[in-house]
Amino acid sequence: MRLRIAAASVGVLALALSACSQGSATAPSPSADGKTVVRYMNFSANNGHEKDLDAIVAAFQKANAGIEVQVETVPYANYFTKLQTAVAGGTAPDAFELNYENFVTYAKNGSLAELSGVDKSAYRKSLVEAYASDGKQYGLPESFSNVVLFYNKKLFSDAGVAAPAATWTWADEQAAAQKLSNKAAGVWGDYQPMTYNEFYKALAQTGGKFLSDDGKRATFDSPEGLRAANWLIGKNGKTMPTEADGAGTPDFDSKLFKDGKLAMWHNGIWNFSTLKDVSFDWDVVVEPGDTTKASAMFVNGLTVSSASKNKDAAQKWISYLSASDTTAKVRLDSSWELPPVADQSKLASYLSQPKPANRKAVFDALENSVLPPVIKRQQEMQDAVTKELGEAAAGRKPVAQALKDAQTAVNGMLG
Repeated sequence: MRLRIAAASVGVLALALSACSQGSATAPSPSADGKTVVRYMNFSANNGHEKDLDAIVAAFQKANAGIEVQVETVPYANYFTKLQTAVAGGTAPDAFELNYENFVTYAKNGSLAELSGVDKSAYRKSLVEAYASDGKQYGLPESFSNVVLFYNKKLFSDAGVAAPAATWTWADEQAAAQKLSNKAAGVWGDYQPMTYNEFYKALAQTGGKFLSDDGKRATFDSPEGLRAANWLIGKNGKTMPTEADGAGTPDFDSKLFKDGKLAMWHNGIWNFSTLKDVSFDWDVVVEPGDTTKASAMFVNGLTVSSASKNKDAAQKWISYLSASDTTAKVRLDSSWELPPVADQSKLASYLSQPKPANRKAVFDALENSVLPPVIKRQQEMQDAVTKELGEAAAGRKPVAQALKDAQTAVNGMLG
């Protein structure tokens, strides 16, 4: 279920599109029977969901006899390079898939057609808003995933600690984690990686901002940023295992939770299926916040090329692919990420599954979500922030200095 998130391609993409974003597409391939052809390029069907996409295409074409969808599925590792080349060379497909980070860059460079007549009520508000720019709708949400707080119900019960609640704040989580940590027994109260992804989310939970409104400077070296960094780093070695304990190694936190040695775990809903065979009872809640709630949201979207000769047909296709009853059913039946639809009844098969019992939290988290900051040098920015958090966690720098150095590094990337 986990959405793939691209960052490294954002910077080179901006360079390639700067002079070519309004180029003409090649003439569409004519259908043998005179139908309007929509060329659609994607990555998410690759490696297991090709037949699921074929089923959606077949249903769409049956309902829209005058349109033929020609699908090109590209492996994720090559997708953004191939798409970038096609857009720059004037051979872009009519419709294509974009994750949020790359959507921001494509929208700014004029490569996307503005969509008209979008029924926004069909989608979860935060998801459809993610694919708008400057008040205009340039894409539709296709699928999403997010992060929640997992907890081991048995550890809470055995320790006589009340289970996490939707009203919890950081203070509540910290107090529970302290009571639940038992180093002698190898049990830890909490696990939250000290990374860029967790930091920008924690920053939003304090009411802070990562970038200025114009996006030209970093603003996280602030009282709110310091509080967010201290929240993450302060757990290290107290309620959360350290690097010396194995933290940060592949699947360490997953194994710890599965072994019943971790009380609370900040992680993504893609882990639901991996926990189906654990021996203890567990559940999830919306992550606690500090001054406010803010949940990390990862969303893939569908867009139409501004150079397409068949924009109306392309928009009709992506509307169907994003929100039709057929798409929702296919996605849920095949565990192919979650559909972005607002109608709760379409999600009944997902919500009725017994573990975790509180699957409603997945959708509640969308009510107060935060999207990642995006700059041209995306991967460098992420690496710089994660590196400085690691320096502070290891005791090689004071937290305040690490935060200052991270902001200096990011500002250097914005200049």
